[in-house]
Amino acid sequence: MKHIIAFGGSNSKNSINKQLAIYAASLIDDAKVTILDLNDFELPIYGIDFEIEHGIPDTAFQFIDHIKSSDGIIISLAEHNGAYSTAFKNLFDWMSRAEQKTFFKKPMLLMATSPGARGGQSVLGMANDRFPRHDAEITGMFSLPSFGTNFQDGKIINEDLNNQLLNQVKQFQDKL
Repeated sequence: MKHIIAFGGSNSKNSINKQLAIYAASLIDDAKVTILDLNDFELPIYGIDFEIEHGIPDTAFQFIDHIKSSDGIIISLAEHNGAYSTAFKNLFDWMSRAEQKTFFKKPMLLMATSPGARGGQSVLGMANDRFPRHDAEITGMFSLPSFGTNFQDGKIINEDLNNQLLNQVKQFQDKL
């Protein structure tokens, strides 16, 4: 049985991106899914002075261990001012100090959602450019616009958008 990790790139307790990641993970057949919450991986703000004085925190290594032990990654990134959320960017900075090739050639379904009509497309573009340099094998991308309108009761209610996600999930699953 394949092991998938899924998480939202946000530290919001009610993260819409975490909800989307959980939904996408539920569409994977015959897989063990571990849902990660960035709040469980608290880290100091990255800085070279802190790293020199204290080293890389164990929490960064713990997150990396989840990636290493998985067969694939489902991530839905929150978009803050057109970029990663501070919580995700800080985690990513620490992980890349511990292991430059952070994603270990794991298949990745890359997603984003937002309350607005663009559905996190700016952060998706940024991650699509950056993550392969850290050994992510991006199998597909999905953007869910207008979360409040298109996602209810734990699932996408817009049939066209749901079919788009199902196609991306199938491509992801085929690479596992």
